[in-house]
Amino acid sequence: MTDTHYDVIVVGTGAGGGTLAHRLAPTGKSILLLERGGYLPRERDNWDSTAVFVKGKYRAPEFWFDKHGDPFPPEVNYYVGGNTKFFGAALFRLRPEDFGELRHHDGVSPAWPLRYDELEPYYTQAEHLYRVHGRHGEDPTEGAAGAQYAYPPVQHEPRIQRLSDDLEKQGLHPFHLPIGVDLTQDERGGAAHGSACIRCDRVDGFPCLLGAKSDAQIICVDPALAHANVELVTHADVRRLETDPGGRSVTKVVAAMGDGSTAEFRADIVVVACGAVNSAVLLLRSAGDRHPRGLANSSDVVGRHYMRHNNLALMAISREPNDTTFQKTLALNDWYLGSDDWDHPLGGIQMLGKSDSAQIHGEAPRWAGAVTPDMPFEVIAHHAVDFWLCGEDLPAAANRVTLDRDGGIHLALDEKNNIAGLQRLRHKLQGMLGHLGMYEHHLLSHSIYLHKGMPIGATAHQAGTVRFGTDPRASALDVHCKAHDLDNLYVVDTSFFPSIGAVNPSLTAIANALRVGDHIAERLR
Repeated sequence: MTDTHYDVIVVGTGAGGGTLAHRLAPTGKSILLLERGGYLPRERDNWDSTAVFVKGKYRAPEFWFDKHGDPFPPEVNYYVGGNTKFFGAALFRLRPEDFGELRHHDGVSPAWPLRYDELEPYYTQAEHLYRVHGRHGEDPTEGAAGAQYAYPPVQHEPRIQRLSDDLEKQGLHPFHLPIGVDLTQDERGGAAHGSACIRCDRVDGFPCLLGAKSDAQIICVDPALAHANVELVTHADVRRLETDPGGRSVTKVVAAMGDGSTAEFRADIVVVACGAVNSAVLLLRSAGDRHPRGLANSSDVVGRHYMRHNNLALMAISREPNDTTFQKTLALNDWYLGSDDWDHPLGGIQMLGKSDSAQIHGEAPRWAGAVTPDMPFEVIAHHAVDFWLCGEDLPAAANRVTLDRDGGIHLALDEKNNIAGLQRLRHKLQGMLGHLGMYEHHLLSHSIYLHKGMPIGATAHQAGTVRFGTDPRASALDVHCKAHDLDNLYVVDTSFFPSIGAVNPSLTAIANALRVGDHIAERLR
């Protein structure tokens, strides 16, 4: 039991929780951050493909269960900074159309209770805070921006510049991928003297040994802790939230500590930011007499409408060697909202980090027979060009998180939900390969980025389980991400998403945390 009563407790230190703490730190109010893990160890394995991708060294040693009751290892990491320690730092805005109702091939993507224009100022602040490099105005599908990126785009290396030129010759609009790195470029695009980022090939999916990737620990948590009013407790696995007798306020945050003890923490305002699955789990696990279905769940939506994007990681083989080191610099959204031969959204294409030999050999058993004998894996590694295709996953009530009587986490998921657009996007890319200087018949599934081919295990883009809205009968949170059912409970990770669009969700979570932070700061006054 702790004797200190805080103004705000934030559970989780990732894109939502870490950013919110950073926003509130200058208020002078007492803020406690509770993190389930500790600081990620700085070691050579941080940059080792076998350790990170093949062996999954840093993933949580736990198993969830699918709709059939079969166990699977989720793609989650419990460290200060949350999953941003391992994200690819691709920081896109949702398109303005994503905030309205969008009709897809398999259903409807619902409208948000706020418009793009209302979130836009916070998108700009988020881009500046997280050191996003890019150039507004290149992507014709993007919304209006209140200010240009504070940092210029990361320049393409020669092979990717040729790819960009070849895409333009096809009448398309490739643009510089917005990416959060602490990079200062010289006149040739290389890392200038004094740049934290060295433009290496470890940018995608690896933690950064140099602290040069814009993760939540580096950008928000560590600076917030420089304020005397902000504290961090690590290895605090929050198990339950308890309320007052009337059930209107959270009065106690109960955590299992790393030493095996139990601790209780109290605050005027409690903010949950554990990730879409674990935030829903915490609310469901906190059921009581006043909240028999779980906290914030009078609507029965908590845990429902889970989304994780429809993704494909694909590797093409260039006819010329691809000597690119920092490959994650280009994206294409021409078919984001539809195409000339289809009226429904397809999604977006972006570059992945450059494959290396360890990743190629990790895929070797799956690719047996998919490549010709005169193309050994070493040649593939030298000629590989890596793409990430992202399509929208629609929110279905049956795609949900539940708990069994032993506390096990179950995740029901329809893995074929709205995949027609993604399949068409793949065909678009496949059909262009010959015009892009690549072998037309080799577009290999690069499943090492997708949890070894297990779609349900690829939870990096999880969202939607504690959705916000204006109707308490159909949503758990109000427009400020406060629970309809409680006076002092907020949720600020990607749980609040009513739809997920077809871009990485991190920047929207960050922008929303800044928005909610302003609301809470005003409330604290």
